[in-house]
Amino acid sequence: MNKDNKFYVTTAIDYVNSEPHIGHAYQKIIADVLARWNKVIGKNVRFVTGTDEHGKKVQKAAKKAEKNPKNFVNEVSEKFKKAWKSLNLDYDRFIRTTDKDHEDFVREFINKCDKSGDIYKGEYEGYYCVDCEAYYTKKDCPDLKCPVHKKPLEKMKEESYFFRLSKYQGFLLDLYEKNPEFVLPKSRRNEIKNRVKEGLRDFSITRTNFDWGIPFPLDKDHVVYVWFDALINYLSGSGKNQEFWPANLHLLGKDNTWFHCVYWPAMLKSAGYELPKSTFNHGFLSFDKQKISKSSGKTVSPVKLSEKYGADSVRYFCLRQFPFASGDDGDFSEEFLIERHNNELANKLGNLISRTAGLIQKKGLKKKENNLIVNLEIEDIKNKMDNYGFDKALNGIFSFIDKCNEYIQDNKPWELNEEEAGKILYEVADSIKKVSILLWPFIPGTCEKIADQFEDIKIGKESLNYFEENFDENSKVEKKGVLFNKIDKQEFLKENKEKEKVNKTQKSGINMVEEGVAKVDFSEWQKLDLRVAEIKSVEDIEGADKLYKINLDVGELGKRTVAAGLKPHYSKEDLEGKKIVYFSNLEPKKLKGVESQGMVLAASTENHEKVILLAPEKDIESGAKIS
Repeated sequence: MNKDNKFYVTTAIDYVNSEPHIGHAYQKIIADVLARWNKVIGKNVRFVTGTDEHGKKVQKAAKKAEKNPKNFVNEVSEKFKKAWKSLNLDYDRFIRTTDKDHEDFVREFINKCDKSGDIYKGEYEGYYCVDCEAYYTKKDCPDLKCPVHKKPLEKMKEESYFFRLSKYQGFLLDLYEKNPEFVLPKSRRNEIKNRVKEGLRDFSITRTNFDWGIPFPLDKDHVVYVWFDALINYLSGSGKNQEFWPANLHLLGKDNTWFHCVYWPAMLKSAGYELPKSTFNHGFLSFDKQKISKSSGKTVSPVKLSEKYGADSVRYFCLRQFPFASGDDGDFSEEFLIERHNNELANKLGNLISRTAGLIQKKGLKKKENNLIVNLEIEDIKNKMDNYGFDKALNGIFSFIDKCNEYIQDNKPWELNEEEAGKILYEVADSIKKVSILLWPFIPGTCEKIADQFEDIKIGKESLNYFEENFDENSKVEKKGVLFNKIDKQEFLKENKEKEKVNKTQKSGINMVEEGVAKVDFSEWQKLDLRVAEIKSVEDIEGADKLYKINLDVGELGKRTVAAGLKPHYSKEDLEGKKIVYFSNLEPKKLKGVESQGMVLAASTENHEKVILLAPEKDIESGAKIS
């Protein structure tokens, strides 16, 4: 393969200890845009993403979910695939670190590092964060809390094999100096250079305190450290014979900069492989100005977003709203997504396509020179794309769309004869063709719909070669519905306000449980909707050792279903017909495939050896409020 004509982009592979959210999606959308853009300009492209499935963190998550690790990672990796499909990501391989070819490649890579004299056996003692799967020093964390997860670090001591990272300090500093594009943006490069100048310690590459990992080829009593294993996916996924290596670009979050810009190049040098051209270490997304976190409730599913607004609206918002090139953080807001959807996608692009197609059907086309196209700064847009300025490239394209809409409005082709109207509409149709080619990497589904209405528009691989060709005036143009339906922002704000009210009530309830009723005023207590309910029937849940599916009669509230961990403490017969206390105004949650609509209240010992359901002292009708 001609390496000058190839483009290989990778994303960080995601841990499967949790489900995909918009923070994960942001990076994958960027990678997809870059992959599609390089197809447009005629390059051979490979785009790889996937899941990181080994390590102590994953083993703990599997245990918590009451599954064996293999079944657990199989289920969660499918959720990531579903999420990326919902966003119309066109990757070439979804790599999993449990794939056999990857595991075989990792062992081969380790043997190469060993032959270079860079692996030795020793003992490691330090402070460990399970969530990071990494050791920290007291210098890194004076308070002995993880700087990322803010959790206490575990003091650990274990036999380990080490990689001689210290050997590569000079090599790395030379790399950053001679190839500054290796670490982007510049702010991250400066951070890394300063840290490497302080000196490098050899790092541990095996573990013995768990077994969910690739067996270490030099010692069967060890498994490969998850980061050493995970980084190698970029090589193992680079084609049948690594024909796409070296990668043109690794995309990753700024918290992974050290591993990718220090460990990874040293590992590659040791094993005898070329280095990737560049790593881009981007910022994080928050959600409504709060850190994305499952525990805080501040998370949003890419699948739900795509179902609600459409994949292209989500993609467009992420690419237009956040200045990726700076590496800064951004805040994801559904309210702002709706504004951009309505004002830019629906009003500007959607309106241009709809009325142009409709007018052409009535007036026809008459070929002439497209003088409108001088307003499209194509070379500037190419330059923005080369420098990761996706928001600026989109701004340039939509500025031109504004010009097209103004051109129609100013010339009023609906008032002209067919000859004159056809000339105006030809210029606009030719401009739409060029806009569709440029927008395809960003909003591919929409551009495919435009091409379905304008027969002469061809998008996709090498379509920039077609950019200079004039629009075929004899091609078929047919108006086919609207591209984007407007979203009622006021309705969204109303729904969001109700949701916040429910969330606040839930939080108040949790605070009451944690702090004790005496510390919460009566107005907070009133927000909880506690009811008497009768257990009508109890069912087993497939694959659940502790959960029952409990069907309740809550009087005026009707029938409700909850999933409750009562199996170790009650038989079905003990529960059926029992009156209990039911917390009704909790947001439904899926547990083992069952939608749990609230919860039943119980008292338990600290270790949960004994659990007793709370129940009214005397019989009272179902649905009665507890106050």
